[in-house]
Parts: sequence; C-alpha cells; structure tokens
Amino acid sequence: MAEKKLNVILLRHTNNPEELVALAAKLCYSPATIEDLKKKIESQDQVKFIEKLAEMGHHSPLEHAYFTFGVEGISRACSHQLVRHRIASYSQQSQRYVDEHSGKHGGVFDYIIPPSIVKCGLKEKFEKLMEDIQDNYDEFYLAIKKVKVEGEKTAAEDARYVLPNAAETKIIITMNARELIDSFFKLRTCQRAQWEIRAMATEMLKLAFGVAPNLFKNAGPSCLQGPCPEKKMCCGKLKEVRAEFKKLKKEVLASKK
Repeated sequence: MAEKKLNVILLRHTNNPEELVALAAKLCYSPATIEDLKKKIESQDQVKFIEKLAEMGHHSPLEHAYFTFGVEGISRACSHQLVRHRIASYSQQSQRYVDEHSGKHGGVFDYIIPPSIVKCGLKEKFEKLMEDIQDNYDEFYLAIKKVKVEGEKTAAEDARYVLPNAAETKIIITMNARELIDSFFKLRTCQRAQWEIRAMATEMLKLAFGVAPNLFKNAGPSCLQGPCPEKKMCCGKLKEVRAEFKKLKKEVLASKK
C-alpha cells in the first residue's frame, strides 16, 4: 500500500469536435443539405462561428462532442463528489470485486493523503492509520472467507466496509462538451471546490482545451466571464483566478507547437 498521485488521461474524444459542433449549429439555421454543410464547414475556419455560438448562449450543439477521461489517484471521497454530475457516464473500480487483501493473490489498497495532513505534521500518523486499516481489512476478509453467508459473492464485498474515504479509486468518465463547460468546469475548477476534485477538473480542462481550444476557450470557473456567483462566499481572488487560467491555457497552446 502507498500514497497515490493524481493521473488524468484523455482516452478518447469525438473526431474533429469543433467541426461537428459547427455542423450541428449551422444545420439549425440553414436550408442546405447535411452533405453540403459538411463540405462547407470542412473547407472553412470555424473559430469565429464557435465564438458567436458562445456569445449567443446557443450551447445545445456542444452536446454532440464527447470526451472520455481515465482517472486514477483520486480518493473515494472525491469520486462521491464526481458522480453527482448526472449528465455523464462512469465506470469505477469496484471494491466489491477487486480484492484488497494483502495475501498472495490479492492486493492492498492505496490511498490519498490530504495536503493539510502533511502540512500539520501528521503524515506519519495518517500512514500508520492506513496500515492499521489494512490489517483490519485482512482480518475481516480472511474470517469472512471461512464462513458461508447467504447472498455473499466475495469476502471483499463485506470486508470493504472498513476501508476509508481516503482509499484510492480509478474511474473512466465520459461527458459531453456542454456538461463539461456549463456545469463541471464552472463548479469544480472554482476556488471554493474541494481541493482534490478541483485538481482533477483542472487537469481534465487542460486535456480538453488541448484538443478543442476554441470550444473550451472560455471554460473554467464562472468568474472567468462575469461576477462570482458565490456572492458572500466569494474567494475574493478574481484577478488571480483569471490570471491562473489564462496562463494555464497559454501553456497548453505553447506545448502543442
């Protein structure tokens, strides 16, 4: 068992997502055939048109572009927040079927340590607690294996009850561009989002922006394009946040050259 670090990978995405969004949007306003629109869009730069869509607030065409991310090195506490975003598909590593027993044919659970625990000097105590939980898991796992309980599939399905929120998990996430921009990034890259899901969302934004910079040009927390919606709960760092995301996107573009 060990402390795990965040790792986010863009596994798949809609081919030419910006062209597809432009095609879907122009279809709404044009009498042309789909084939004619497709040829026209493929031969032209769609940057200005996509910017116009954003200004108009016509975001439904963004739903045709999908992005699939593989994420590891996040805690169960983080994944519980993530799955609250309903317009998405998730496939998560199961604690019911994935054996965390430290025996010959099993594994051990890895975990996430909050930076605040390290900062206050309690990292070693936290790691010792994780070791104790592993020992308890192993004890329960082996004891359950010796008895036959009606309806029980594996010993892991009941032994998992002792695992902590800190336990590391892996998950595959698919969201469309509209959900990413209008909901997920606005909420989860905000300074008031919990630190772990904010770090994950920021990495996802970098990857999506790298593939479709025009679609995700203005993506990020709500305060990038207007006043903070948190009102009295505002972090008070509007200038710093805008500078942070401007720098982030500039660095992504530079890395693509």
